[in-house]
Amino acid sequence: MTNYIFAFHGGNKPKTAEDSKAIMAKWGVWMKGLGGAIVQAGAPISHSNTVTASGKVTDNGGSNPLSGFTIVQANNMAAAVKMANDCPILDNQGTVEVAEMITQ
Repeated sequence: MTNYIFAFHGGNKPKTAEDSKAIMAKWGVWMKGLGGAIVQAGAPISHSNTVTASGKVTDNGGSNPLSGFTIVQANNMAAAVKMANDCPILDNQGTVEVAEMITQ
């Protein structure tokens, strides 16, 4: 099994406490469905900066800031992508970047 990182980008912020509760419930159902495939549940990401080699700092992560991550195990990229297909961020105007983690 290989580890894959799900890098979450975007997603609308909840407008009310009720919205927040409903969104968190969807995330709970999705993560429960991933079961033993979860290596690290991860976390949402707050404010970020992007730093370049020249020392330039872009506030708030640049053009496509990270909004969270999860690490899962899967047999291959296709299986990892299938897991990401039901991610609640997709219902909330966000995206999931799926990347294989290289281990030595």
